[in-house]
Amino acid sequence: MALNRDFVGRSFPPGEPYEVGRVKIGEFADAIGDPNPIFRDPEAAKAAGYPDVIAPPTFPIVMSLYTPGLADPELGLNFSMVVHSGQRFEYVRPLRAGDVVTCASTIAEIKSVGSHESMTVVTEIATVEGEPVCTCHNTFVERGA
Repeated sequence: MALNRDFVGRSFPPGEPYEVGRVKIGEFADAIGDPNPIFRDPEAAKAAGYPDVIAPPTFPIVMSLYTPGLADPELGLNFSMVVHSGQRFEYVRPLRAGDVVTCASTIAEIKSVGSHESMTVVTEIATVEGEPVCTCHNTFVERGA
């Protein structure tokens, strides 16, 4: 079944704030196999010019995948058939331990690719004070739609 094209351009307001913590940053760095000490050691991060440990560049995927509208039955997305096919990040500054951020998402594109459906979601991540941090572009494919 095709995804509902009426959702293209639909935006979803920020959900609950997400606190970026040192432990979560370190766990994520471990999960992706990145040994860089600026992701774990506050002194190494300070020596590199940061106020605290920073998150690996792909860390925003943790919060950007929880776009509330993707679960709307009217969209028609079958999560059991979804694969994450692409991502890209545009940074204003790195995410760092202690940041409290929110994510506002927009469905930017839905298109057919052979027998599959492709959907791109753009998520703006900003601090709760309104400082922009990063924009995430995530593409999902629903197989055999």
